[in-house]
Amino acid sequence: MPRVIGIDIPDNKRLEISLTYLYGIGRHLSNEIIVKLGLDPNMRAHKLTQDDLARLNGLLTSEYMVEGDLRRQVQNNIKRLISIHSYRGMRHRLGLPVRGQRTKTNSRTRKGRRKTVANKKK
Repeated sequence: MPRVIGIDIPDNKRLEISLTYLYGIGRHLSNEIIVKLGLDPNMRAHKLTQDDLARLNGLLTSEYMVEGDLRRQVQNNIKRLISIHSYRGMRHRLGLPVRGQRTKTNSRTRKGRRKTVANKKK
């Protein structure tokens, strides 16, 4: 498996798809990178030469924020929202949906499993 910026990408998939295994790179950005490097998007990842891998690593580290740096930036943004006590920060802290979704029903992903409350005894 070829290693790109410290991550193994699948070698039996097309280059266009295997680059999307890196955090922060989707199909569109993957195609953009391939065009910049002048590679064939239909080429399998295991056919990349060491020179191609070096150019790919250089391009990703210099021009794009991917993997650890991007994860760190997202976490810092969330911490900043929490520290300034913004509405979005409070929603993050409470583990509730952040983007205005309803919570009377649904939102089980953020809230977790149901906690059944017993009826009041007479």
